[in-house]
Amino acid sequence: MMLCALTTCGQAAPASRPNVLLILTEDQGPHFSYAGTPGILTPNMDALAASGVYFQNAFVAYPVCSASKAAILTGRCSHVNGLQNNTENYHKPASQLTPAEVASSTYRKLRVRDGIPTLIEKLHDAGYYQGVTHKLHVAPVEKFPYDEFLVQPREKSATDFIKNAGKAGKPWFLLYNISDSHRKYPDSDKTPIRVKPSEVKLPAFLPDTPVVRKDWAEYLAAIEATDVYVGQALAALKASGQEEETIVLFLGDHGPSFNRGKMNLNDLGLRIPLVVRVPGMGHGVRAKSLVSELDITPTILDLIGLPPLPEAEGLSLRPALGGGDDVKIHDYIFAEISHAPMTPDGGMQERSVFDGRFHLIAREGENKPRQVNEDEKFWSTWGNRTYAETVRVKDKFPEAYRFLTWMDPQSLEGHPPRFEFYHTATDPDEMKELSGDPVHRDDFQRLYLALRRWSKATNDQAMKYDKAP
Repeated sequence: MMLCALTTCGQAAPASRPNVLLILTEDQGPHFSYAGTPGILTPNMDALAASGVYFQNAFVAYPVCSASKAAILTGRCSHVNGLQNNTENYHKPASQLTPAEVASSTYRKLRVRDGIPTLIEKLHDAGYYQGVTHKLHVAPVEKFPYDEFLVQPREKSATDFIKNAGKAGKPWFLLYNISDSHRKYPDSDKTPIRVKPSEVKLPAFLPDTPVVRKDWAEYLAAIEATDVYVGQALAALKASGQEEETIVLFLGDHGPSFNRGKMNLNDLGLRIPLVVRVPGMGHGVRAKSLVSELDITPTILDLIGLPPLPEAEGLSLRPALGGGDDVKIHDYIFAEISHAPMTPDGGMQERSVFDGRFHLIAREGENKPRQVNEDEKFWSTWGNRTYAETVRVKDKFPEAYRFLTWMDPQSLEGHPPRFEFYHTATDPDEMKELSGDPVHRDDFQRLYLALRRWSKATNDQAMKYDKAP
């Protein structure tokens, strides 16, 4: 089967539609050796990236697990699709939910709205055999009608699933979740790791101490463990003989759980690895296009010959898959965090816009409570070494501590600013805040206007923009 021929026909016959393998890693930023990350070895991710198109400027729409998955699988931003934080993880068919599980306040409150279709519903209606491994973590379960909720060892799950799809005589879609890059990372005090703390490169906003280097090295070691499972999924696909009939996508669901990472709108929280491999299309390409996780569902539907979901905000990445490295997809990338679902008094609202050079973060209710995920903070339960170390060395690294107080203002008496504005082209770690700099006033106003237009177009009622910039 020539997949490239199929993808140009608009409406392929169901029996001839390609398979889709979507590999999703948790809490992994764009840190693997193909991307130039010092100290790490990821041969399987590297081989996949070299055989497809690696998007160097890929971002999530919401930097926490459930909300990010919902954005991926609906092509709609979180305040539109309705799932704005982590919900319950019921990894089983809807028919098996207990009355207590259905009645859970978290499950009932944090879910995709009824009128928003999902990729899984669309593929189900198109006759796909579908599976999800090890974790669902979106709601309601009815909107994700997988045929298999796989729980067996990872080394068997992809192989067995592909065999079952063959028995069903259907094209297949497999969401292959890998959680090993999520904290807890390997504890190098107890188990040796290959990554050497002396060889890693820390973001400039983290204090450069042996403790933080150890924490970052353990994060990279967790990605190396993740890479093994990526290899197992790709090996299962190759052994099935269906590589030339299968689209493969690989991405992270958001950045790692360090300050300014997960559950933060800074670059470390939003930027992810993204590889798309389509047989017969571009390979070995490092695309510069600005892209979003909202583009995943539109891309899959386009490539398999199904019409797009109605009103999806994401766009198909097909134009960037033909081999060009600088195809324009988006002028701006938007992201959000709403602390309202999990904090009193409506919580803080945070929004972000990025144009490839400048990055603007805007807040409302910046003095209201801000949710801090436990894995961003605690050693005893999540193995986070960096939070306490940043507090300990605050006099030596005051900037690192100041940024930490913005993440956890309740505990550290911090004062997150109304705006953060960075020229990321010259300041990739976002150290120099420029919202009050008259030299960049025009660019600030341009991004602020783009953010207001996006909020209005998507009916973002929680963000009022009631203060003049």
